[in-house]
Amino acid sequence: MSSTPSKKVQPTGPAPIPRTRGFRNQADLAYERIEKMLVNCQLSPGRFLAMQDLQKLVALGRTPVHQAVSRLAEDTLVIVRPRDGLQIAPINLARERGLLPLRRDVERFVIRLAAKRSGASERNQLLHLQRLLREPAEKLTLDRFNVVDRNVDQLLIAMAGEPFVEPTLRPLHTIFRRIGWLYHTKVARGQNLKQSVDCHIALLEAVADRQIEKAIAALDDLIGFVDSMFDVLEQEIDPSLLDCSLAYLRPH
Repeated sequence: MSSTPSKKVQPTGPAPIPRTRGFRNQADLAYERIEKMLVNCQLSPGRFLAMQDLQKLVALGRTPVHQAVSRLAEDTLVIVRPRDGLQIAPINLARERGLLPLRRDVERFVIRLAAKRSGASERNQLLHLQRLLREPAEKLTLDRFNVVDRNVDQLLIAMAGEPFVEPTLRPLHTIFRRIGWLYHTKVARGQNLKQSVDCHIALLEAVADRQIEKAIAALDDLIGFVDSMFDVLEQEIDPSLLDCSLAYLRPH
């Protein structure tokens, strides 16, 4: 019995749309693509844009992009302005620094659970991420590090097995990855990623070995390093990098 072949759907954006198993996956893909552009400030804080512009940037359709934007709005990363489109939320350094204790406390909870539940399969994944972090400095670019860092975050949350923490930590991780990107690219040029990499490696080793107190200590070192970034950013960052609309207010 034969069937009529369905028509192939041609992508409308600048890049082919990856095959996905369902609508929910396309929404997740849209979220990940937008998140990446938020982290590296390709979507500048304070920028206004139309939904259609965002669809073109991520090369996905209207519905998954709308769903992703709804999640990003809940995450306080995007502001939906009725009749005016979207605005990438400006960066408020004082507010974001104030969120560090929340991240620390929730991640301590996650790491304790992850270390307790670490098995052979999880250990293999942790060791694989360690190997990626041990790549030579010239190969481990900031963009590559952020990809590994995101995988670390996702793995630890999955190992913890507590679904309540993911909606809280997901936007916090995005916020602080962007802070790291600004720090390393705008005010600490030439400084390598060694301190952050060392903290991550120590954390992964401790979780893999189920050494909870060592894992907590590594996390605290990492949070302390991120906190120190704010000292530098507050003194040296160009305010227009935190809110690009400020650039238009300067006298010419």
